[in-house]
Amino acid sequence: MSQTDASVTATGFAKCEKPERYIQQLVSHWSHKMATSYDEGDGMGLFPFNEHENAVMMARPGGIAITLTTGEKDRNVHLRGVIERHIDRFAFREAPLEYEWKEQ
Repeated sequence: MSQTDASVTATGFAKCEKPERYIQQLVSHWSHKMATSYDEGDGMGLFPFNEHENAVMMARPGGIAITLTTGEKDRNVHLRGVIERHIDRFAFREAPLEYEWKEQ
């Protein structure tokens, strides 16, 4: 089975007041571990965990829209927790945030 056939994608939404700010902080924080990028015009952060796993975060009215793609469900669930803990760290004034996840 190819990586594409086995990939697991989940979409999430984190309700918060300053989505752009938290995405920018996470891009900066994780830039030491991976080749993150931020598009200020779209309020979008890219997080390539490895060649088969990545997250895309988009600033939206009322929060952060997240798309997380991994090779396995357990890994996807694990990375959701990692993402939530990191965003909550930057959003400490309003944390813990509410997260809604759906598998595609």
